[in-house]
Amino acid sequence: MKILVINGPNLNFLGIRDKAVYGAQDYDYLLKKIAEKAEETGNEIEVFQSNHEGAIIDRIQDSYFDGTEGIVINPGAYTHYSYAIHDALESIVVPKCEIHISDITKREEFRKISVTAPACDNQIYGQGLNGYLMAIDYVISQKKS
Repeated sequence: MKILVINGPNLNFLGIRDKAVYGAQDYDYLLKKIAEKAEETGNEIEVFQSNHEGAIIDRIQDSYFDGTEGIVINPGAYTHYSYAIHDALESIVVPKCEIHISDITKREEFRKISVTAPACDNQIYGQGLNGYLMAIDYVISQKKS
C-alpha cells in the first residue's frame, strides 16, 4: 500500500518548538519512526512537509495521480481555517486520517475546531508522535481488498 504522510507548518520544528506541548523528539526522529513503520508493515510511506498551504494542496492533488492509497495528515495551524486543504482532501477518495500530536480538545479555543477533519475518515489527537503510527495503522486497516 502506498501511503502519504503530510505535515503542515512548523512540524519541521519538532524538538525546537514548545517542547512541553509537542515533546523533545525532533523531526528526524519522527521520520525514522515512520520509516520503521513502513518496513514493519511492508508499505511504501512517503513523508511530505511544507510550511506553505499551496504546496500542501498541490501534494494532495498530486496524490490523485501517483497511486497513493491512503493519507495521514497533520495540517498544523491550517487545521483551523484552511477550507482549501479541506476541499483538496475531500477530492481524494482514499482512507484519510488527521493527526495531531497534542490533545487539541484541551488547548486554546481556536485549536478545538478542525475544518479539515470532516474531509477525513478519522482523527487522532493527544497521542504524541505515536499518533502518527496509529494513523498509519488506521489507514492500512481501511484498505479495500
